[in-house]
Amino acid sequence: MALTHFDEGGRAHMVDVTDKQVTDRRAVAQGVVRMQPETLALVREGRAGKGDVLGTARLAGIMASKKTADLIPLCHPLPLSKVTIDLECDEALPGVRITATVRTTGRTGVEMEALTAVSVTALTIYDMLKAAEKGMEIDGIRLLLKEGGKSGLWEA
Repeated sequence: MALTHFDEGGRAHMVDVTDKQVTDRRAVAQGVVRMQPETLALVREGRAGKGDVLGTARLAGIMASKKTADLIPLCHPLPLSKVTIDLECDEALPGVRITATVRTTGRTGVEMEALTAVSVTALTIYDMLKAAEKGMEIDGIRLLLKEGGKSGLWEA
């Protein structure tokens, strides 16, 4: 399989999407932040010292998805039509389960935007709670689904 971000000489370049078909695109990514049950209780009960952990993290993830092209070299800047960040306090982890869904209509997919959204959401949760627990773990960041474009639907 040829890597599209390299030219014939092996140099990195931005992929030319000019001739690709404009289609509806969607990507879903997930990840988790594992923490001690006591730290998760701070989140659930709204007692974290820095304020609304989940609300702040959700906003950070949405904002980050819109800045993906500024953060990841060779990503195309995309007009995103929808970004949703779902956050679930999960006692079984224990921790917070993050799911990001990103949509656009364009010539290239939004997988990197969904993955960036999950990553920054997780980092924000860590930042908001690090005074309570420095040993939290960010884990399992991965793409669950992408649809649209020539390759169609892909699911993990």
